[in-house]
Amino acid sequence: MGFFSKLFGLDKEKKVVEAEPVEYEGYLIYPEPIAENGQYRIAGRICKEIEGELRTHQFIRSDLLASKQDAEEFMLNKAKMFIDQTGDSMF
Repeated sequence: MGFFSKLFGLDKEKKVVEAEPVEYEGYLIYPEPIAENGQYRIAGRICKEIEGELRTHQFIRSDLLASKQDAEEFMLNKAKMFIDQTGDSMF
């Protein structure tokens, strides 16, 4: 990658880091905050195996938080509430 690409943020590659899932009520919750301009957007996945097929619900919220840890914690709380409210119908 060239000097100007690094200088002006033209690097489109993002490093993918697999988040450790949190198990809740038979679902796996993967908090995956997205770094944006020094803050973190709340994002992640909820997964569950249903009849031998892995189902995934991915979401991104408009909320931005100052720390990655706060964004992960907020995502976990929102995901648990979403699971409680919708169950398998989210898929």
